Amino acid sequence: MSLKTRLVVMNFLQFAVWGAYLTSMSRYLGPAGMGSHIGIFYSVQGIVSIFMPALIGIIADRWVPAQKLLGACHILAAVFILSAGFYGLSSGNEVSFGYFFTLYTLSVAFYMPTLALSNSVAYTILDRAGLDTVKAFPPIRVFGTVGFICSMWLVDILGYQTTAMQFIVSAILGIVLGLYSFTLPNCPVSTDTEDKTLAQRLGLDAFKLFKQRKMALFFIFSMLLGVSLQITNGFANPFIASFEADPQYSNTFGVQHSNILISLSQISEALCILLIPFFLSKYGIKKVILIAMFAWVLRFGLFGFGNPGSGLWLLILSMIVYGVAFDFFNVSGSLFVDKETPHHIRSSAQGMFMLMTNGVGATIGTLGAQWVVNQFTSWQDVVINGHTKSLMVGDWQSVWFIFAGYALLVTILFGVLFKYKHKPEVTGD
Repeated sequence: MSLKTRLVVMNFLQFAVWGAYLTSMSRYLGPAGMGSHIGIFYSVQGIVSIFMPALIGIIADRWVPAQKLLGACHILAAVFILSAGFYGLSSGNEVSFGYFFTLYTLSVAFYMPTLALSNSVAYTILDRAGLDTVKAFPPIRVFGTVGFICSMWLVDILGYQTTAMQFIVSAILGIVLGLYSFTLPNCPVSTDTEDKTLAQRLGLDAFKLFKQRKMALFFIFSMLLGVSLQITNGFANPFIASFEADPQYSNTFGVQHSNILISLSQISEALCILLIPFFLSKYGIKKVILIAMFAWVLRFGLFGFGNPGSGLWLLILSMIVYGVAFDFFNVSGSLFVDKETPHHIRSSAQGMFMLMTNGVGATIGTLGAQWVVNQFTSWQDVVINGHTKSLMVGDWQSVWFIFAGYALLVTILFGVLFKYKHKPEVTGD
């Protein structure tokens, strides 16, 4: 198996683990009596990302080879999410929020650092092979999106969207990836033995990046944009499913297979990621991120106007622009951090990027989104064809327009304040 193929397998499984439950988890939480806690479940991913990616990155930089640490984290995450899944299946509608949430939190505490760590592993392996990461990584990373889509479809087709079986699927994939990670090429820790301060030995020197205006602004706006990242993951599925309460939409494909409809976002992501090298070399990092930010405005706004019937094309268009919104920032941002930071703190810097986006930003975003959603919607038991279903119904249009307004404000501020000048020769284009 070639080097690139081995990294393709890693990326496929990395995101398949997440895709098994990320977009459908909210559909399970509602009927299980935890619908009011959706925001908390998604925000805890952000909370653990505030410290775990940086901590794991420090360990990878200083003490444990990154590929071994990646494997250990995935196995531990799988054990806890497997426990949560079995507990949910055995408890039926009598699920204890505290117990289930604890198991789930422990799982994501070990999974979230792997998002940055897998990037670091890929960059290190490609660098040691003499390959240009800007050109070589995006075609590899696209298979991560393919993996995400495949697990979404699997959960949807098997009818697991509203059951705890989705967590079992995630656990199985996580164990496979954990074992596979130990077979990857070695990513050696730093061999620099010169005298260092305690902060340097702990990897805290990555925080010095905030002394650079361009890096400080980049990380701040990473946080502000990170607010948007988990909103549709948490609430797009309940939003689309809510149309089942309306007889004219109840039997539409989108309502019956909301996960497959949402997966168009990831299909778009898979296609858009291949455009990143061109856009980076043509327009530079600032314009690429501006494009991503405006795409978030469209993502939310089109949700506000769309429906699974005559407005289906608006929902599909929202799914298409998601690829631009997510990839153009996350992948380009990761490449930017990789090129703008010294080698010895690279893993720590990637952890910092994840901290600001999936950590602080996503935490604020999902908790804030839950508050907004609660103001306009509520979980209600709705009788459909003689069967009672728990759906999140209400004024969803106002919800999406509020999110779109926020994204527009961040876009304008970034355009005015971020002054970075892109140099193609620096990124290898």
